[in-house]
Amino acid sequence: MDEKLKIKISIADRVYPLTVELNQEEGLRSASKKIDTMIKQFEESYAVRDKQDVLAMCALQFAAQVEQKQLDNAIDGTETIERIKKLNLILDQYLNK
Repeated sequence: MDEKLKIKISIADRVYPLTVELNQEEGLRSASKKIDTMIKQFEESYAVRDKQDVLAMCALQFAAQVEQKQLDNAIDGTETIERIKKLNLILDQYLNK
Protein backbone atom coordinates (compact mmCIF):
# COMPACT_ATOMS: atom_id res chain seq x y z
CA MET A 1 0.00 0.00 0.00
CA ASP A 2 1.37 3.39 -1.01
CA GLU A 3 1.34 5.65 2.02
CA LYS A 4 1.43 9.37 1.37
CA LEU A 5 2.94 11.82 3.78
CA LYS A 6 2.31 15.57 3.95
CA ILE A 7 5.50 17.48 4.64
CA LYS A 8 6.75 21.06 4.43
CA ILE A 9 10.10 21.74 2.79
CA SER A 10 11.87 25.06 3.19
CA ILE A 11 14.03 26.35 0.35
CA ALA A 12 15.41 29.89 0.19
CA ASP A 13 13.24 31.07 3.07
CA ARG A 14 10.05 29.80 1.40
CA VAL A 15 7.96 26.89 2.60
CA TYR A 16 6.63 24.35 0.11
CA PRO A 17 3.95 21.91 1.24
CA LEU A 18 4.34 18.54 -0.48
CA THR A 19 2.56 15.22 -0.49
CA VAL A 20 5.16 12.50 -0.99
CA GLU A 21 5.70 8.79 -0.67
CA LEU A 22 6.96 7.76 2.74
CA ASN A 23 10.27 6.57 1.28
CA GLN A 24 10.92 9.95 -0.41
CA GLU A 25 10.81 12.10 2.72
CA GLU A 26 14.42 11.68 3.82
CA GLY A 27 15.81 12.37 0.34
CA LEU A 28 13.71 15.51 -0.08
CA ARG A 29 14.68 16.88 3.32
CA SER A 30 18.35 16.18 2.62
CA ALA A 31 18.12 17.84 -0.79
CA SER A 32 16.49 20.96 0.65
CA LYS A 33 19.28 21.24 3.25
CA LYS A 34 21.93 20.92 0.52
CA ILE A 35 20.19 23.60 -1.54
CA ASP A 36 20.05 25.99 1.43
CA THR A 37 23.73 25.34 2.18
CA MET A 38 24.64 26.03 -1.43
CA ILE A 39 22.55 29.21 -1.43
CA LYS A 40 24.44 30.49 1.60
CA GLN A 41 27.78 29.68 -0.06
CA PHE A 42 26.81 31.56 -3.23
CA GLU A 43 25.54 34.55 -1.23
CA GLU A 44 28.75 34.71 0.80
CA SER A 45 31.04 34.29 -2.20
CA TYR A 46 29.33 36.54 -4.74
CA ALA A 47 27.49 39.85 -4.67
CA VAL A 48 24.04 38.47 -5.39
CA ARG A 49 21.12 40.82 -5.66
CA ASP A 50 18.37 38.39 -6.53
CA LYS A 51 17.41 35.04 -4.96
CA GLN A 52 16.42 33.80 -8.40
CA ASP A 53 20.02 34.20 -9.59
CA VAL A 54 21.24 32.15 -6.64
CA LEU A 55 18.62 29.47 -7.23
CA ALA A 56 19.55 29.31 -10.92
CA MET A 57 23.21 28.78 -10.00
CA CYS A 58 22.22 26.05 -7.53
CA ALA A 59 20.14 24.33 -10.20
CA LEU A 60 23.05 24.55 -12.64
CA GLN A 61 25.50 23.12 -10.14
CA PHE A 62 23.21 20.20 -9.23
CA ALA A 63 22.47 19.47 -12.90
CA ALA A 64 26.19 19.57 -13.73
CA GLN A 65 26.90 17.08 -10.94
CA VAL A 66 24.26 14.69 -12.28
CA GLU A 67 25.54 15.02 -15.85
CA GLN A 68 29.14 14.46 -14.78
CA LYS A 69 28.15 11.37 -12.81
CA GLN A 70 26.34 9.97 -15.86
CA LEU A 71 29.38 10.67 -18.05
CA ASP A 72 31.67 9.01 -15.52
CA ASN A 73 29.40 5.96 -15.36
CA ALA A 74 29.29 5.71 -19.15
CA ILE A 75 33.09 5.75 -19.30
CA ASP A 76 33.37 3.19 -16.51
CA GLY A 77 30.83 0.97 -18.29
CA THR A 78 32.87 1.01 -21.50
CA GLU A 79 36.04 0.07 -19.66
CA THR A 80 34.23 -2.75 -17.87
CA ILE A 81 32.89 -4.15 -21.15
CA GLU A 82 36.39 -4.10 -22.64
CA ARG A 83 37.77 -5.97 -19.62
CA ILE A 84 35.04 -8.59 -19.89
CA LYS A 85 35.79 -9.07 -23.59
CA LYS A 86 39.47 -9.63 -22.82
CA LEU A 87 38.61 -12.12 -20.08
CA ASN A 88 36.30 -13.97 -22.46
CA LEU A 89 39.10 -14.25 -25.01
CA ILE A 90 41.47 -15.62 -22.39
CA LEU A 91 38.85 -18.13 -21.25
CA ASP A 92 38.08 -19.19 -24.83
CA GLN A 93 41.78 -19.72 -25.53
CA TYR A 94 42.16 -21.74 -22.34
CA LEU A 95 39.09 -23.90 -22.97
CA ASN A 96 40.04 -24.60 -26.58
CA LYS A 97 43.44 -26.06 -25.62
